[in-house]
Amino acid sequence: MGERGRLGDFLYVRRSQLRPADVGLKDYGERRRVTGLRREELALLAGVSASYYTRLEQGQSVGASPEILDAVARALGLDESERGHLHDLADAGRRRAPSRRPRPEHVGTTTLHLLSTLESVPALVSGRRADVLAWNRLGHALFAAHVSPDSPERVAERPNLARMLFLDPHTRALYTDWTGKAKAVVENLRMVAGRYPDDTLLTSLIGELTVKSDEFAAMWADHGVRPCDFASYEMRHPLVGTLTVTQQSLHLPQAADQNLVLAVTEPGSPSREAVTLLGQAATATGTDTATAVSVARGPGAEQP
Repeated sequence: MGERGRLGDFLYVRRSQLRPADVGLKDYGERRRVTGLRREELALLAGVSASYYTRLEQGQSVGASPEILDAVARALGLDESERGHLHDLADAGRRRAPSRRPRPEHVGTTTLHLLSTLESVPALVSGRRADVLAWNRLGHALFAAHVSPDSPERVAERPNLARMLFLDPHTRALYTDWTGKAKAVVENLRMVAGRYPDDTLLTSLIGELTVKSDEFAAMWADHGVRPCDFASYEMRHPLVGTLTVTQQSLHLPQAADQNLVLAVTEPGSPSREAVTLLGQAATATGTDTATAVSVARGPGAEQP
């Protein structure tokens, strides 16, 4: 983050991504010295003075009213999620709360009971920073069979969905459209970061991924904002082959910032059969998963 601050960085990047034609302004073909809209052009569209908008983008004004922020959001063509993110950034600039180390997240008994009833659907509970706080047998088998099934129970060893997606080759190989999945995760992470700018653990995670992954750094610099709550993905599981799942993230009202993530498959589809097969392997006792899948397929069955 530069001298502009988070709010200024967001405004600058979004302004630079717009062209006059995108917002109904005439482009007379003159040579433009800036990428995207000029500050004066955006200020005109938002109905504020150019000097005021300049101070806002440079981080010199933290008292913008909700009405002004909404006007700027309309000028930039922001959707509802992006507009909310803009307000979060402005609110954070006003608060300037001292940083403190957040308390570890824990899953309530009721949520654990809910997970235990989802025997036929891969499911997990993710926290604010995309840490896996708990999962059922199928959730572990689908998303991260290569890590210890009880790792979410130990705070220091909890799998992190964002970290695994960018830094773990096993998780990366799960998604046919890895770029699409990665972009969704980054956009959701940026939205959370705008809401909790003083979360030191979240800041540390973002810093780690920025340093270790050029792809993450490039996606993060794009300032995309979108909730990662509903999308279909083709997955290539090393044991049961290709399957398509719809990942749905449902907010848990009894636990702030925790979500129940479900991987739903179409009834009667090959993908549902693959999940059933994976479930048979996950519930097998005294047998490693690969062997259990082979047994479930039957003798002579073709391997994926």
